[in-house]
Formats: sequence, structure tokens, C-alpha cells
Amino acid sequence: MTLVNFNNKTRNTAPYFNNVFDSLFSDAITKNKMVDKSPNVNISESETAYVIELAAPGLKKEDFQINLKKDTLSVWAEVKKDETQVVKDFTRKEFDYSSFARSFNLPDSADGDKITAEYKDGILSINIGKKDEAKLQHKEIVVA
Repeated sequence: MTLVNFNNKTRNTAPYFNNVFDSLFSDAITKNKMVDKSPNVNISESETAYVIELAAPGLKKEDFQINLKKDTLSVWAEVKKDETQVVKDFTRKEFDYSSFARSFNLPDSADGDKITAEYKDGILSINIGKKDEAKLQHKEIVVA
């Protein structure tokens, strides 16, 4: 919480209100964890494959859906929680709904038939194999 000094004697109140609203909205955006639901991603490339790692803790592997359409790989997850507690004559019911979606354009060297996914320790790892002709080949050139 930010304390703001208020001075009633100033005639020009527009800058004061702008500062208050700027601080309210910027604090709300940076402190609200529900605003940014897109998981962080690491993408790496090896000689034989591309690897996409999504940080998505607290989910189960059943929550994920992965789809390949042409050269676009889409990953999304949807979680719905419905919790009810009854204590004496009082009932509390809480709903929680969260989801995210990410899409990745795959290069021409990616092989759509060689895609595997694994969810372990809060990290979804997607391994995308390369086509045989796209794999890095080491060849020594002899100078004549």
C-alpha cells in the first residue's frame, strides 16, 4: 500500500488525481497474479530436435492439450476447481478457473510426426524432432 500526501490547498487537482490513478493501476497490474496467466517458456535447439519447456506448476498432465495444425503448435491448459466447505450453518463455496494458451510457429525443418510431450515437476517439455535432411551434418571438406 502506498501512502499519498493530500494537500487541499492546491487549486490544480488534475496532476494529483493522475498520480493517484497511475499508482493504483500500476500497483494493481504488477501485484495481481491473475493478470499474466501465460507461462514462461524456454526454447532450445539441439542437433536432432527442438525443445520447448513451459513452466506450469500446479497442473496435472490431463489439464494440457497440445495440437499441431500445419506448422503451428498450440498448447493450452484449463483448470476448473469447485470447492465447498460446510461448517455448522455456514456454507462457503469457492470457484477457481484458470487457463492459458500459447502457440509456436515451427520451422520447416521440424518433423510433425516426431513430437512428444512430458509433464514433470511443474515443467511441460515438448520435444520436436527434426527431419532427417535438416539434421546438422558434419562434413570435412578437403582442399584440392
